Amino acid sequence: MKKLGLFGLIFAMLGAAPAMAADLSVEPAPVAPTPVVNDWRFQATLYGWATGINGDVGVRGLGPVDVNVSASEAISDLHGAFMGSFGGNNDNWMFLTDFVWARVSDSGQVGNKPLNYEYTQNQAIVQGIVGYRLPINVDKLTVNGTLGFRYMYLDGDLGLGIVGLPNSASASGSEQWIDPTVGLNVRYDFNDKWFVNALGDIGGFGVGSDLTWQAFGAVGYNWSKTISTSLGYRAIYEDYSDGGFVYKTTQQGVMAGIGIHF
Repeated sequence: MKKLGLFGLIFAMLGAAPAMAADLSVEPAPVAPTPVVNDWRFQATLYGWATGINGDVGVRGLGPVDVNVSASEAISDLHGAFMGSFGGNNDNWMFLTDFVWARVSDSGQVGNKPLNYEYTQNQAIVQGIVGYRLPINVDKLTVNGTLGFRYMYLDGDLGLGIVGLPNSASASGSEQWIDPTVGLNVRYDFNDKWFVNALGDIGGFGVGSDLTWQAFGAVGYNWSKTISTSLGYRAIYEDYSDGGFVYKTTQQGVMAGIGIHF
């Protein structure tokens, strides 16, 4: 009986051991959630583009005439404008949207002919690109291959007349089209303050215009982490014609902008 009592005590202790171990176990400390890191950086920019226009313009079968507004004349021939862009980037991706609205005019003689012309243009340009960083291992240099679009809206008013007399013929009309584009976006940081931006693309391919291209380059300065300024040059070429509307021009001129980073 004593042996049975001893064995019973041992079995009772063994049976209680798991329960005691469970009671004495230490619960794991709660794991703090990993903070979500937002590595996107954004920039809103307001800028001015003293854009001249050079090329052939025709409206509803009238013309085309050779319109020539130099960059130096652009300010006096500009009757209103708004220009701005918004973009962002992280380590691999970038995007950029851009908007331009401007009203310009020009007048002059049609070549060597005894004809005068007067041309007024309302224009809107909307652009968007998405880019991915290319594997170019150069310190402080970022190169992105880009895909995008350029939307053009034109409202033109063209008048023709004999030299010395009022216009005897006039036409007005509007056109709009969208061009796909491919290109490159480049940035090089000399140091924490000075940098260079460049953008180039080509497109159209008969989808909207027969051909379009853009070239832009600027030198910038970071005044702080949130404010920068830039000065550069921009050119956009369009070769578009449809139903008597002809727009085969290059717009180009000096650009100056202020950027807000966040």
